[in-house]
Amino acid sequence: MIRHARRKISVLVAAALLALSVAACGDGDDDSSTQELKPGQKVTLEFWSWVPGIDKAVDLWNSENPDVQVKLSTITVGTSGGYAKMYSALEAGNAPDLAQVEYQELPSFLLADGVEEITQYGASDDADKFVDWQWEQVSFGDEVYAIPQASGPMAMFYRQDLFDKWGIEPPTTWTEYEAAAREIREHGAYIGTFPPGNSAWFTALAWQAGARWFGTDGDDWTVDIDNEATRKVAEFWQRLIDEDLVKTEPDFANGWYKDLQEGQIVGWVSAQWGDAILRGNAPKTAGNWRVAPMPQWDDASEFASANWGGSSTALLKGADYPEEALDFAVWLNTDLEAVDLLIQGGYGWPAASDAFSGSVLDRADPFFGGQRYNEVFADADEHIDKSWQWIPTTSQTYEHLNDGFQAAIEGDGTFVDAVEQAQGLTIDDLEKKGLPVAGE
Repeated sequence: MIRHARRKISVLVAAALLALSVAACGDGDDDSSTQELKPGQKVTLEFWSWVPGIDKAVDLWNSENPDVQVKLSTITVGTSGGYAKMYSALEAGNAPDLAQVEYQELPSFLLADGVEEITQYGASDDADKFVDWQWEQVSFGDEVYAIPQASGPMAMFYRQDLFDKWGIEPPTTWTEYEAAAREIREHGAYIGTFPPGNSAWFTALAWQAGARWFGTDGDDWTVDIDNEATRKVAEFWQRLIDEDLVKTEPDFANGWYKDLQEGQIVGWVSAQWGDAILRGNAPKTAGNWRVAPMPQWDDASEFASANWGGSSTALLKGADYPEEALDFAVWLNTDLEAVDLLIQGGYGWPAASDAFSGSVLDRADPFFGGQRYNEVFADADEHIDKSWQWIPTTSQTYEHLNDGFQAAIEGDGTFVDAVEQAQGLTIDDLEKKGLPVAGE
């Protein structure tokens, strides 16, 4: 069923690509030709990424592969300008050979004809090296457009020292989370923040609640953001904000880091890569943090986690040496030493199959009081609904939600209104790109 749906997505994107490319026919020479490496020839591949610590893995490759060197350029995170830079480079005909592309952005790159289809270079031969559901994130039908790198299974980071001091147990349900938030406020702190400008986080919470925002119906796209599960999540956080039980400051900002360091925020429902954020920005709290499973909406149902984040290593259109670029992309995301270097940088949960056992993830950690905390994330990774799909305009959907949430916090509407508005605006976005939407 999942593969069938993703084949439909491939067909729909391809149809849109054909429609958009008709006007471009005859615009100039085809610069997509590739070159074959001659014996003894040395080449340099250009790679754009924002992943922390990836430079160490690139250095390792370069030390072991003198004939195929990789030049790394560090760019801003995709949604903060990195993707705009990639699209500009593609339009100008000087894009890098490889680039960091998040899973939710791949359909947009397909629509722009910005990534190489790499099955022709043998990518399918490497499928069994990766976790099935992450391989599905880079595959559309029988075609592969990137090499999976990492995902973001979610759990709850919490300050055990303060929870113990106040007699609070880590919540196992969202009802208990709200109750814990009330108790924590009595001590002048907050259990967390609702970041109004980070709707990717909200999307993950809706994912966990059972929402399915995007899909296909025949030859049409489907959009179902304004659904019961998503409204439930929106109403929950609206209530916590209205009753001053959580902050509304931006995450990954100086004020938020200060609150984590000083114990003003004592919990964070986040992805596994959040461990590096805590280490780097709240070092004085070392030994006090623990990890508990993500709170559940219904403790009688099967345990459900969610995914926040996830990236691939993609070959951008026009790569001169695609086979060598593919070799590097596969090595980067499967070589055990390279993966360990990426883990230490905080890149996320490995896409490589069986990467947890025996890696730096599989050990007790002093920052988390000796807890083998990644065992919690390993279990979370097994309980993510793998059927979630993305559309070619996901980034615009995030912007619509961000705008709506910020307006609601400022007193203009509610979170439910923001969800409803995002539904309509997302449909508009797809139709403006010539993509048919069911029911419209």
